[in-house]
Amino acid sequence: MSNAPKGPTPGFLVWRLSLKWRVAVDRAVAPLGLTHAKYSLVSSLYGMQLAGRRPSQRELADHTGLEPLYVSKLARSLESDGLVERVRDEVDTRAVRLALTERGTGTAQQAVEVVRRLHEELLEPLGGLSGERTGAFVAELTALLDVPIGIDNAYEPNASNTSNVSHEEKS
Repeated sequence: MSNAPKGPTPGFLVWRLSLKWRVAVDRAVAPLGLTHAKYSLVSSLYGMQLAGRRPSQRELADHTGLEPLYVSKLARSLESDGLVERVRDEVDTRAVRLALTERGTGTAQQAVEVVRRLHEELLEPLGGLSGERTGAFVAELTALLDVPIGIDNAYEPNASNTSNVSHEEKS
């Protein structure tokens, strides 16, 4: 009897959905000179600035889930585009604080609206952005994202089959 799952696995579906949405957002924000990754930074900065915050690159990396080095690269690119201002922190000179420029704020406002309309379209099968099923979907995704994954949780092939096997038998 095979242990192969019937139909696609949850991991496969999450992977496919993330690719589909990334491509859709890339296409939607391209006319504004953004990629999905740049949009993630610009829209996050916009929301943080509305809340009165001027995050460091590290804080923005933590917020978006992107690697700090990648955020640094994107921030430099957005600075070159005239959308972001990067300033050394006055207290911690190792930290770089980020803020949207006036042009960046305008671009962020447009991009957020474009992506909101896109999400409304993509979530239509669940009742749109304000649908009850969408709320449940968001809750389930949040639960999955809240599970920590780190080096300590490295996965070994057939790990579930070796839990009762002695060290000598594994070698």
